[in-house]
Amino acid sequence: MRLDEYMEHDAVGLAGLVRSGEVAPAELLEAAIARAEQVGPALNAIVLPMYAEARERAAGPLDGPLAGVPFLLKDLFQDYAGVPTSGGCRALRQVPAPRHAEVVRRWLDAGLVPFGKTNVPEFGAKGVTEPREFGPARNPWNPGHTPGGSSGGSAAAVAAGIAPAAGGNDGGGSIRIPAACCGLFGLKPGRGRVPFGPGMGEPMHGAAVNGALTRTVRDSAALLDAAAGPEPSSPFPIAPPERPYLEEVGRDPGRLRIGFTARSPLGTPVHPEAVEAVREAAALLELLGHDVEEAEPDIDGRALTEDFMTLWYGSMAALVDGVREQTGCGAEDFEPDTLMLAAMGRNLSAADYVRGNERWHRHVLALAEFHARHDLLLTPTIAGPPVAVGRLDPPPWLRAAERLLVRTRAERLVAATGLVGTEVVNNLTATPFTLTANLTGVPAMSVPLHWTPGDLPLGVQFIAAQGGEGLLFRLASQLEEARPWAHRRPEGVPAPDARHPAPAHP
Repeated sequence: MRLDEYMEHDAVGLAGLVRSGEVAPAELLEAAIARAEQVGPALNAIVLPMYAEARERAAGPLDGPLAGVPFLLKDLFQDYAGVPTSGGCRALRQVPAPRHAEVVRRWLDAGLVPFGKTNVPEFGAKGVTEPREFGPARNPWNPGHTPGGSSGGSAAAVAAGIAPAAGGNDGGGSIRIPAACCGLFGLKPGRGRVPFGPGMGEPMHGAAVNGALTRTVRDSAALLDAAAGPEPSSPFPIAPPERPYLEEVGRDPGRLRIGFTARSPLGTPVHPEAVEAVREAAALLELLGHDVEEAEPDIDGRALTEDFMTLWYGSMAALVDGVREQTGCGAEDFEPDTLMLAAMGRNLSAADYVRGNERWHRHVLALAEFHARHDLLLTPTIAGPPVAVGRLDPPPWLRAAERLLVRTRAERLVAATGLVGTEVVNNLTATPFTLTANLTGVPAMSVPLHWTPGDLPLGVQFIAAQGGEGLLFRLASQLEEARPWAHRRPEGVPAPDARHPAPAHP
């Protein structure tokens, strides 16, 4: 298969070619590797190639609805037995995973062929992908800009045509943000929809979930069909969907009541392009027969963010302490930002943590009251076009202060100075819209309906009520038909070579 032909198909389409015998899994894999090698230096999307493992798998018998399709795993929480999951951290770069994560096992059962792990910020803690250990991932639409985070490497790889789909996870927007930055479709499933085991039950009380980034809606539906459902260790199994998600694609969503807002929950500025993206989407929804009005939930965005960050700080402290215990590493093996977040977590009491988590219910209730009146909430996914690489780095004086505080282990002073809070808010002003769905546990999606005059993607977000994944897929496929996007190709990376790809070597 020629490389340009490979890139024309989505995952469901490639699986159909394998099923019909028109192409072999090994041919698809070599095309994927060839594209990875062609654009790798420009994008830094894949940080751990798994070519040998993939070639062995592609040569054997494969079964499942996506048999033979090349796929990429996110280098965070998506363990592949015998392969390290670094989480973007130097301390874990050489530590092999003892077993497959359950979501990876299910994707393997569906027949996918993982051939690499994708770049992430350290422990997925940012909305950009610029880890110290691996260097920044870059956006195929303009390599001077971020592909978002924390699933930034996955998004860059899919947008550049390396793979038709890639794994992601989302604890604060980490599927939707990179989807918005890279012109992709990204759906965050609801709490409990996809298992996180067997190593853990519900990270961050269900705020973090596994999913995928894709070019087409049907690919996301097929991948969720493969991954969804409880496992024995799932803390809170939820009701299965009414029908397979792939059957929702193309199904009439009916006449929906949709509230929209472009106001930042933090009260911070929103770029005119992001406002325009929402207004364009609202106009399209009206043309499609939906009832659209300006409306938003009665949620205090700053309070919600503070309650979310209380849990985030505590989780980072536990994570850093666990890695140090596991590996015996020192502070120098973590990024200063990670250590500062962990210091904030250690400065919290157990009572602070519990009270913060209990306040989550207020936000859940407020969103449920909104969904009693509206089927969906429409917002920008991000507050402006993808930022330049390095744009969200702390200023040098703040970085120096961080290093000093970490070196002196002045954890109480870290909290008292307010430096961490300042840096967190600075980063969240670029992505203030996504936390709501994580904290409340509902499904949400980013749909690529807008490009800026500079040809940078800028997605819009839809937030559904709990159990609303099927509704999101129905609406997304209606929007995809009305305003197709999968044919668009970024010009910031080399075009595919039309010749048959030469075999690449690990």
